[in-house]
Amino acid sequence: MFLQLKMVTGCRISQHLRNYNLGYCSRAPFCRLLVGGKFVSFSLNPCDSTGHKNRFLGIGISGNFSGFQAGTLRAISSNEAPIFSDCFSQREDDGELPSDGSSSVTGGVVALGKFDALHVGHRELAVHASKAGIPFLMSFVGMAEVFGWEPRAPIVAKCDRKRVLASWASHCGNVAPTEFHVDFSSVRHLSPRQFVEKLSKEFGVRGVVAGENYRFGYKAAGDASELVKLCGEYGLGAYIVNSVMDRNQCMRDKGPNNSKEMGQVSSTRVRHALAEGDMRYVSELLGRKHRLVLKMRNQEVLIGNEKRISAPKSNLLNLSPKDGLYQNCSLLFNEKTVVPCRATIDTTHIYVEADEGYWTQVPLQNYRVLGIEFDDTAKE
Repeated sequence: MFLQLKMVTGCRISQHLRNYNLGYCSRAPFCRLLVGGKFVSFSLNPCDSTGHKNRFLGIGISGNFSGFQAGTLRAISSNEAPIFSDCFSQREDDGELPSDGSSSVTGGVVALGKFDALHVGHRELAVHASKAGIPFLMSFVGMAEVFGWEPRAPIVAKCDRKRVLASWASHCGNVAPTEFHVDFSSVRHLSPRQFVEKLSKEFGVRGVVAGENYRFGYKAAGDASELVKLCGEYGLGAYIVNSVMDRNQCMRDKGPNNSKEMGQVSSTRVRHALAEGDMRYVSELLGRKHRLVLKMRNQEVLIGNEKRISAPKSNLLNLSPKDGLYQNCSLLFNEKTVVPCRATIDTTHIYVEADEGYWTQVPLQNYRVLGIEFDDTAKE
């Protein structure tokens, strides 16, 4: 597709956008995009507040176009495919994802929960939401700041969440659930009734899905039965879903004492399974293989009989398994370029190795983010 950029000053830049290298931090506050002979107004964001040039260039387009972002606009070969496109859509120092706005869930059915692991129990909530309407996952951001919790690595990298949700579409009537985030501080002091009223009047949802153990409202005063009652009063559908039980009960005694722990699949169990390096168990809980996302910065690439990537753990965007050697892994440059590999994790670094023959067609320097997927039998 041929794109023409016209600055308000009258200066034009014409180029196939993906092959164009701006080479500077643009500071044009307002531009127009020529598509099919028509101009569409859009804003061209300057570089980040630190003035770094090698950041993402954001272009927010108005009209019938969605906002999009591109990576550093440098010349790339025609056979180079962007990988993990959602990983490029956020600045690496982003905090928690913002809400998309209350109007985006109007008329939808929201599943309520934390959804940090996106495990099979969370998927079951999405399945029931899809049966009742357009499915959304509603969760609350900023809880750690409010309660003073120590920060910890997410189980799923933020930039990888859309891929996981897209994989749920086959379970959800061929519709991938959409995430919707609410600032926790804005609802923290709401009573159960005020919360349901907010869902109905402000968010405009048509139905709610929750697990049988879900609690809500100030100091978790409301339970599932009260949720059903209040939703009925406000004309909302309410669907309470039985917990998905964990078939591997041995982990029950390994976790911390938790009155909510009744043997159901939970994010806590996923974290403990990762801490044990039990990738078969992790896969059972998630309903998929665990994928680490590695940002390619400060890494070393060693070439010899084997090629090895060495990177500090600080480059990882989500939670890694227990330290050790993992065989039968897959290194993903994109969804189509996959290299069999083995991964070694120690206290400070991760090392990814593969036989030399697998690397000959891979332009490693062209990739900024890589995925490492762990087979069920990966741990030695």
